[in-house]
Amino acid sequence: MGGVVARRPVALAAAVVLILEAAGILLLNWILSIVVDRQQMSLAGLQPRAMSAGAWIGGGVFGAFLAFCAVVLLRSALRDRAPGGFSRIVLIACAVVHGVLGAFAVGLVGWVAFLALMVVLALLVLTLVAYGEPRDAAADAPAADGAPA
Repeated sequence: MGGVVARRPVALAAAVVLILEAAGILLLNWILSIVVDRQQMSLAGLQPRAMSAGAWIGGGVFGAFLAFCAVVLLRSALRDRAPGGFSRIVLIACAVVHGVLGAFAVGLVGWVAFLALMVVLALLVLTLVAYGEPRDAAADAPAADGAPA
């Protein structure tokens, strides 16, 4: 038990951060849709209403993805069990998305955004590693002859 990471607090922190990030994404896309609509912006002949709706839908889908990842992390923390196969794949995808967004953010937004995305990435990876492979049950079981292992 000496080198075990406190996995519950890490998973809970990652869940809270992802919920806040989902709320931030929704807020950002709501503001973006308002700006596009009021400024009558268009891209390649698209109607401003379509651009506004696209911002809403994109923000909603990404926010729902982040919220689902937060629910998976919360469930893992409350049960203190590793996420299942599909849930683990979703968390890995979320980590990859944060890595790619961090690479873009450093050039487009700056180092603070990069740092924030890397903190979320670190929480996700630490949770995935902490809830990694289950320990070998044979190593924990006493020897067959009754002698301690």
